[in-house]
Amino acid sequence: MSDPFKEAAGIRKVLTADETAEGRLDAWLTAQVGEEFSRSRIQALIKNNAVLLYGTPVTDAKRKVRPGDTYEITLPEPEDPTPQGEDIPLDVLYEDDDVIVISKPAGLVVHPAAGNWTGTLVNALIHHCGDSLSGIGGVRRPGIVHRLDKDTSGVMVVAKNDIAHRHLSLQFADHGRTTSLERAYQAIVWGRPRQLIGTIDAPLGRSTSDRTRRAVKRADNQDADEAITHYEVIERFHEAPDASALASLVDCHLETGRTHQIRVHMAHIGNPLLGDAVYGGGFKTKANLLPDTAKQVVNRFPRQALHAYLLQFEHPRTGEVMHFEVPLPDDMEELAEALRA
Repeated sequence: MSDPFKEAAGIRKVLTADETAEGRLDAWLTAQVGEEFSRSRIQALIKNNAVLLYGTPVTDAKRKVRPGDTYEITLPEPEDPTPQGEDIPLDVLYEDDDVIVISKPAGLVVHPAAGNWTGTLVNALIHHCGDSLSGIGGVRRPGIVHRLDKDTSGVMVVAKNDIAHRHLSLQFADHGRTTSLERAYQAIVWGRPRQLIGTIDAPLGRSTSDRTRRAVKRADNQDADEAITHYEVIERFHEAPDASALASLVDCHLETGRTHQIRVHMAHIGNPLLGDAVYGGGFKTKANLLPDTAKQVVNRFPRQALHAYLLQFEHPRTGEVMHFEVPLPDDMEELAEALRA
C-alpha cells in the first residue's frame, strides 16, 4: 500500500510509541517519519503546533516519549532535494574549466539545508556554471570541497568537474601537511589573548546541550576531532597601561578545519569574536566600556567578526600553486575603524 504521507501536502500521520520507545520527542519523531525530514525540521514543526498528543499541541521538543503515547503530526510535502540555479551575483576572483574561486559575502549560505533551500551559493553556482559543476559530494553540495559559515565572509574554491573535486578534497583532507594548502582568517575578538602569538590545540566535538554547536572535548572522547589553530595578535584596540585591551584584531591560520573551529577556540581561551551570539553572547555588555560611537557600531554589528582573507591551494590539473587574498569587507573595516577611534 502506498504511503499517503509521501503523496500529499498537509497529511496527518498518527504515530503510537511502542514499549521500547524512549528519548526526546524530536529524535523519536525524526526516526519515525523517515529521512525526508531532518531533526531541525521536526523541531520547527513541533514549535509551530504541528504535533499533537491526544489532540493537544506539544511545543517542547525535549519532552520524553513514553510507551503508549499517541502523536499526530501534520507533515508538509517534502522539499525537492535537487537545488535549482538562481541568478545570484558572484564575486569571481578566478575561473577556468576546473575551478572557480569566489569571495563569499557574509549572509550567503553555502549549500541548501533545512531552512535555506534557496538563495544559497550552490544555487548561484549552478546558474553560473551550468552542467559543468561537479556532482560529487551529494546533490545538494555539487562542487563544494570546503565551506564557510553563513555569516563568515571570504575566499572559497569550488570544483567544476569530478577530477578537480577529487584533487581538491584530498588537499583539504590533508590540511596542508604535505601540500601547499593554506587557509587564514582575520577575526576581531574581545579582549587580548594572554599570549600575542600562540597555538590552540583543543579537540572539538558536538555540544551536549545543542547539536548545532561545537564544544572543546577531551582528547579521549569518542566524539573528539583534532583541532589546531595558530594565531597572532596584529592590532590591539583601547589598550590599557597594564597591556590589556578591550578588543584585538587577530590573524588565525588553520592546521585543521573543523566546524566553527576559530569561533570555539577563541572563546575557549577567553576571547570570543565580536558579534558571535552563539559562543560570545556573554561578552556583549563589554560594548558599554567603549566610547559612544564605537559602542553603537559594535552593537549593530550583525554577525561574528570573521573573514577568510587567504586561501592557497595547488591547481588540480596543472599543479600550480594558486594564492588568493581579499581585504576585510566593508562592515569589518568599519568595525575596526570605530574601535581605533
